[in-house]
Amino acid sequence: MGEFITICPVSEIPEGQREVFDVNGRWVAIFCVSERYYAIEDVCTHDGQTLTENAKGQPVPLDGYEIECPRHGARFDIRNGKVLSAPALTDVRRYEVRVHDGQIEIKA
Repeated sequence: MGEFITICPVSEIPEGQREVFDVNGRWVAIFCVSERYYAIEDVCTHDGQTLTENAKGQPVPLDGYEIECPRHGARFDIRNGKVLSAPALTDVRRYEVRVHDGQIEIKA
């Protein structure tokens, strides 16, 4: 089983925001929504491109707990990585998140 690794202090990801980190060679997006943290791999399972930024490098907004791929419209739930709409058919990888001593940690 994987161990938790420290990513950043909670102050780095305020409510309603997200940051993307390189974790063991994978880009992981961590979101703060309703004072909880969620982490998914920052890749659309349909086309292999980033979920969190559009072609102009602007952040893709969340709709509640859903993020929509900026290229083809596939939607994913950031809480569990589940695909919610085509063209993606495969869930995105989700990471368990915890806060320990003011630090955000994910299970890698």
